Amino acid sequence: MLTQLSIQNVVLIEKLVIDFKQGLCVLTGETGAGKSVLLDSLGLALGVRAESGLVRKGAKEASVTATFQIPDDHAAFGVLNAANITIEDDVLLLRRMVNASGKSRAYINDQPVSVSLLKSVGDALVEIHGQFETQGLLNPATHRAMLDIYAQIDGASLSDAWHEWKEAQDTLNDLERMSTRAHEEEEYLRISLEDLQNLDPKIGEEAELSELRERVKHRESVLLGLSSALNALNADDDPVQRAWAELDKIAHQAGEGVNAALDAFTGFCGNRGRALGYSKPSD
Repeated sequence: MLTQLSIQNVVLIEKLVIDFKQGLCVLTGETGAGKSVLLDSLGLALGVRAESGLVRKGAKEASVTATFQIPDDHAAFGVLNAANITIEDDVLLLRRMVNASGKSRAYINDQPVSVSLLKSVGDALVEIHGQFETQGLLNPATHRAMLDIYAQIDGASLSDAWHEWKEAQDTLNDLERMSTRAHEEEEYLRISLEDLQNLDPKIGEEAELSELRERVKHRESVLLGLSSALNALNADDDPVQRAWAELDKIAHQAGEGVNAALDAFTGFCGNRGRALGYSKPSD
């Protein structure tokens, strides 16, 4: 129950403390007596939207503290436990402070909390019925509890069953994703195996391909060397010697492709070439 409401610098109220006794408490008064200011102050402590117009003129800040004494099994403690806030006794102090710019701070038992948490706790503590106030029956936050009561079931057991179902559903979703990835990997491996079978690699083929790559990489210099050798053969000044020298320059780049030509020049220079005065070029 609400045991005390302390108000400072709210609208026309400079300082006011109201103590409530057990049982029915009624505030009466003529129009303009300030009943709505008290309700607005209580609403401020319960987490409703703060407005700078609530701050008393000339004051820097307004403050409202609502003190509640509730049993240990009250729903408000469940809201606080879910937010990892521990209350050691059965007294709750909900405090809201609003400055002249409209910014506010919220506290529960002097612990800073968010306004949204203050409102959640306030909704569990107080239900305001008025001409323009939201009724608890229309508040979606109360519908699940009312449905559990109407169905005569234990809300906690139903919540546990739902969480178990949700965990099972999440596990199933994870397994389905793993199965999908496994099928995708199987398809990738199958296509890769087909590609390898189509390529039909042979032992030693890597070395051959590496040699071919080297020849291709030096293609321009090899072609230039072959062209120079051809030009040398068509020259009048010692054609065989010059052609041999040009081929010898590119032998390490052209690979075995020029070996036959070099062997032919070697044979020529070694036999008939020596008769004509040719010899192998010096290194």
